[in-house]
Amino acid sequence: MAERVATVSRDTHETQIQVHVNLDGQGHFQCETGVAFLDHMLDQVARHGLIDLDIHAKGDLHIDDHHTVEDLGITLGQAVAQAIGDKRGIRRYGHAYVPLDEALSRVVVDFSGRPGLSMDVEFTHASIGRFDTQLFWEFFQGFVNHAQVTLHIDNLKGFNAHHQAETIFKAFGRALRMAVEPDPRMAGRMPSTKGSL
Repeated sequence: MAERVATVSRDTHETQIQVHVNLDGQGHFQCETGVAFLDHMLDQVARHGLIDLDIHAKGDLHIDDHHTVEDLGITLGQAVAQAIGDKRGIRRYGHAYVPLDEALSRVVVDFSGRPGLSMDVEFTHASIGRFDTQLFWEFFQGFVNHAQVTLHIDNLKGFNAHHQAETIFKAFGRALRMAVEPDPRMAGRMPSTKGSL
């Protein structure tokens, strides 16, 4: 399988973002976005997904975090889409359950070529530190639209909002890892009866 890496830049009046991704990495992570809690969550994706991520972002944080968080999801989605290529030989589907103390989340992903987000999460607090928990939906919506994946995120239990978020991002990383892994039984074939994804 060819090297699965991509670098994508996004430059708007609101944000300037560069994302480098290696789907076959070791979980190396470098990130400077100005949104500390999101950096912490993206570190979970890299570590548990064994995906190398190098992310640099400057955004209009003097307004709020919204544009930066949404555009990071968009740019990461574009980078993953470029890196995955035509999807021949991958598992395509990935899923993970991850607990953290009282919290438990399930994430399921399909590299279907069709963007779709189902996110059933009721955060117990509106913010984690200064991070608005509504922005997680914006991040994942940006990701699925540009990675062209179907993504189901369910927080099954939890009363600590930090734990809820962390289980979601760890499970997201592990589900991605499973879905993008080469399937030796697929032997370079397209994982779809349509012949393309």
